[in-house]
Amino acid sequence: MLTLHRADILLTGRGADPLPGGAVLVDGGRITAVGPYEELGARAPQARVRRWPGLLAPGLVLHGARELLEEAYHPDGQFEADALGTEPITGAAELAALGLTEARRGNSARRAAQKLLARGAVAVSGRLTVPAVRTAVARSGLELLPPAAGEGAPGGRRAVSADPFEGLADVQDAFHGVVAAGGPARFAVFAAAAGSLREAGSAACVATVIGGRLLHRRR
Repeated sequence: MLTLHRADILLTGRGADPLPGGAVLVDGGRITAVGPYEELGARAPQARVRRWPGLLAPGLVLHGARELLEEAYHPDGQFEADALGTEPITGAAELAALGLTEARRGNSARRAAQKLLARGAVAVSGRLTVPAVRTAVARSGLELLPPAAGEGAPGGRRAVSADPFEGLADVQDAFHGVVAAGGPARFAVFAAAAGSLREAGSAACVATVIGGRLLHRRR
């Protein structure tokens, strides 16, 4: 099924020129065309149209998956908030005191993955060793990438939050690939202008698309 994603501004990749009124034509899990909305709309009048406010850009990658997904526990907000709070729990002693089973660790990773999708993430990098965590990431739709250079090394950047922008001098360094014809239908939309993504932050994510599927949409 053809879907035409139209945004106020289209930014196809790092350093690209913003395109006002840009659009992305998606067929299944691939992008078939990128360009002005009027041009693509005339080319595929049968396509379902999704109109997004703000900036459509490549999805984000978060480095430090192991720290966020395996070395932190994300409490269940519905059933554990009273006892554990809502913030991630870290530290070897603190985690040991929870007596986590592999199933609970997998459920924790699933909740963290949902937080990542809500911030425009489409991929994470790191070395995951817990099978249930790896399964949770795979089922979420997030791509698991090898550790980045220096990731996990003493003094290296650690993912202390689900914010892909954290620790980056240029937020476009968090872009995962480009939005281009023939490429995977993998992008995010932010309630921001092209030059104000840093100020808006990843929490301004409106929608996240992976493999042509809308995996997050702000309500």
